[in-house]
Amino acid sequence: MNSAPARYRPATHRAEPAPWPGVDSMVAHWPGRFLVGIVLVGLILVGGTAWRVWQVARINDYMPADAIVVLGAAQYDGNPSSVFEARLEQARQLYQRGVAPLVVTVGGKQVGDRYTEASSGKNYLVDAGVPGDNVLAVEEGSDTLRSIAAVATAMQDRGLKSAVLVSDPWHSLRTRTMARDAGLAAWTAPTRQGPAVITRESQAHGIARETGALLWYQLTHTPADFRYTVSQ
Repeated sequence: MNSAPARYRPATHRAEPAPWPGVDSMVAHWPGRFLVGIVLVGLILVGGTAWRVWQVARINDYMPADAIVVLGAAQYDGNPSSVFEARLEQARQLYQRGVAPLVVTVGGKQVGDRYTEASSGKNYLVDAGVPGDNVLAVEEGSDTLRSIAAVATAMQDRGLKSAVLVSDPWHSLRTRTMARDAGLAAWTAPTRQGPAVITRESQAHGIARETGALLWYQLTHTPADFRYTVSQ
């Protein structure tokens, strides 16, 4: 007696699960991923700082203060450069508006100079009609950080606590940051004239310069100033 033939069953093939990537492969990709992450963080940090420099540059705060502080710039034998003159004119207008009863000029001198930035700034303001007793020349500082520190000490010695800072628009955020770090209540009313704002190129250069300088200050708490050209 023949038994019934066995029913034919086609062979089935089960898909094998894809193997997990090896540890060696994963480790090999980490340096590249880490580098990409660092680049992205750097771009966000630089971009965010540049945006803040631009944002604060647009602020004009005329709230009353104890003093108007003019950041120094180049002077030539007592004559303010065009950059410095633009700042001094803004300070004079703020004084005439009654923003503060005192204008503080600040800045030392280069080797061979007869005048400091502070003294040439004071002379300019007095000639422009600001009473000499209402202008304080702080003849110290070869960069923004040292100038702000000297101003903060001079003001605090006189019981003055608040300042409206006058510089170029792109310089505003860094000066404000340094002044607040030095213990002053500070806000900004920058000049809207002069070489720092006259062209799109100068504006872009100012934002880029101040972005780098501010990041350097926040990282090291040391100055990173770049002087303007003699033609300015």
